[in-house]
Amino acid sequence: MTSIFEELQLADTMPAHYLNATAEELHERAKTARTTLGDRLYILGHHYQKDEVIAYADVTGDSLQLSQIAGKQTADYIIFCGVHFMAETADILTTPEQAVILPDMRAGCSMADMANIDQTERAWAELQNLFGNTIVPLTYVNSTAAIKAFVGRNGGATVTSSNAEEMVKWALTQKQRMLFLPDQHLGRNTAVKLGIPLEQMAIWDPIKQKLELQCELEEVQVILWKGHCSVHMNFLPKHVANLRENEPDRSILVHPECTYEVVSASDFAGSTKYIIDMIGVSQPGSKWAIGTEMNLVNRLIADFPDRDIVSLNPFMCPCLTMNRIDLPHLTWALEELVAGKVINRIQVDEKTALEAKRALAKMM
Repeated sequence: MTSIFEELQLADTMPAHYLNATAEELHERAKTARTTLGDRLYILGHHYQKDEVIAYADVTGDSLQLSQIAGKQTADYIIFCGVHFMAETADILTTPEQAVILPDMRAGCSMADMANIDQTERAWAELQNLFGNTIVPLTYVNSTAAIKAFVGRNGGATVTSSNAEEMVKWALTQKQRMLFLPDQHLGRNTAVKLGIPLEQMAIWDPIKQKLELQCELEEVQVILWKGHCSVHMNFLPKHVANLRENEPDRSILVHPECTYEVVSASDFAGSTKYIIDMIGVSQPGSKWAIGTEMNLVNRLIADFPDRDIVSLNPFMCPCLTMNRIDLPHLTWALEELVAGKVINRIQVDEKTALEAKRALAKMM
């Protein structure tokens, strides 16, 4: 399978004139190209994308929702305005004849990068030595196709932040223990919600290649991969404490990729869809502090002007890798398609795709 680094080397470089063009000019060119391509093209926009990109999306959603939608499309071209692992999942779920395109190949995910296949294979071998055949692997969909494939061939499944609780329950009916990749915080917060004590959760450090635990080996139920989301790590207990002291009437709503300390101190925690839905059904005039990516928070502020919405971290910035996808790169991808050229195509090899599908199918 081609790595992201190899794909970056093979990727076309956007001509400088796209960066020098005005926003008005780029919008006109993007609209013209979009109209020319018609139903041969379908554009997916993740909730964390910039408004200038979301404006062209046929549908918006979270990563798995968009990949599932991609799998139902008949368009020749699927432009995924998100990050690399999302486009990989879309390619797995679409036909070989369809081209999945990522407008900027630099749009990666630091969390997904925290678990590569070599690290995971080494960890699995060591954990098998320690625990025997008593572990089922789960991986958050925020992971590479190679990790999804690893989980698929070892009897595990993928999970989303929406169904993590259900999938962790399932995993612990399959084997005595589970390995949760690559986000330790979603794994920990979900396990705590199901009543598993913190001291029965161990952490696998892929850098030190070492298991960190607070109990006897045989008491371990959950093994958490030492990975995290760089965005959600910026929400801290002190932000919650500050609001509790100064604005006790403001509800705190966070994503479960935040740390256990932040989630346990907040009023509500849930997936991106949960956050959007919660604000949608809230009362006009209600006050909210939201702990998730800033583009989404700003969009909620704009969509619900009769709610008082702020970021839990007042100095929060958008996800840097998500923001790699911008109007110049989208316009470039569209105009190249009009010219008959597919740039930055994401392709997962057949063996990896087949094994990854097993993990996805167990969840779906």
